[in-house]
Amino acid sequence: MQWYFVALLLTFLTSSQGILTTLSQSNGKYLYDYATVPFLAEVFKLVLSSLLVWRECQISPSTRMTTEWKSVRLYVVPSIIYLIHNNVQFATLTYVDTSTYQIMGNLKIVTTGILFRLFLRRRLSNLQWMAIILLAVGTTTSQVKGCGEASCDSLFAAPIQGYMLGAVSACLSALAGVYTEFLMKKNNDSLYWQNIQLYTFGSIFNLARLVLDDYRGGYENGSWWQRLFNGYSITTWMVVLNLGSTGLLVSWLMKYADNIVKVYATSMAMLLTMVWSVYLFSFKPTLQLFLGIIICMMSLHMYFAPPNMLLDLPTQVRAAPESLKEVTVDRRTDS
Repeated sequence: MQWYFVALLLTFLTSSQGILTTLSQSNGKYLYDYATVPFLAEVFKLVLSSLLVWRECQISPSTRMTTEWKSVRLYVVPSIIYLIHNNVQFATLTYVDTSTYQIMGNLKIVTTGILFRLFLRRRLSNLQWMAIILLAVGTTTSQVKGCGEASCDSLFAAPIQGYMLGAVSACLSALAGVYTEFLMKKNNDSLYWQNIQLYTFGSIFNLARLVLDDYRGGYENGSWWQRLFNGYSITTWMVVLNLGSTGLLVSWLMKYADNIVKVYATSMAMLLTMVWSVYLFSFKPTLQLFLGIIICMMSLHMYFAPPNMLLDLPTQVRAAPESLKEVTVDRRTDS
């Protein structure tokens, strides 16, 4: 399977996440416990990966699976990073509004490129760095509203703590992605076996969150397993399957492509979501949205296109070699 096909599918699924989540609401409210959705998504990924690794072992008994604890324990790190990241997100939103937070979130595009270079030792050309910065500029442009609106003024009105936490959140998001790519590529283990390790710890941490929510709420609504499927509809299950499928595609890209491809896929998905919202939720398109799409498409072309397609170099005509004159050497010997 080609990476660009997986990236295109990831873009489509990611762009539909927000739309499906919105459609799963009833009168603007969730009838289900939204904390159960990521837990069920992790369980879905774990079960599917287990079936796939079982099938792989049946086809090829030599399937490589490292079971040493010193290797397995490394897979708990992404779950811890994401746990810290989620808490930093909530802390950031206490200082800034939602629109400002979304704009600051684009910083993870640049931080991913920096950590990609520092930790994975992957070199990027100057043109690729320019493309990454353009991508961040394009996504930000599409989100910025008119400067006559109050939301534009609030972008620069947040306290310094909000900007600092936003930068930390962007770094944690990039760190989790880069570290996951390191894990997926550090050996030749089966992709599905690596997924099992990732999603086992992911399921454990999401389960711990549900238990903690029960404890904080004084078990007012019962235990988590009693309300696990309460309020679920077909749309809610589509959200679960969407999240699970997206996670599997991301792990594939981490194994066979890289973080930059994932960043481009998710950034393009955000723009696609805004375009879909024009038709589904009567979202009014803005000039900034069109400019952002154009800038992001330019960035996409700059990063992935071969250099000879980007630089219009003059054709160099090699001069024909001068004809060699035949020189006759008269050798005489003295007798």
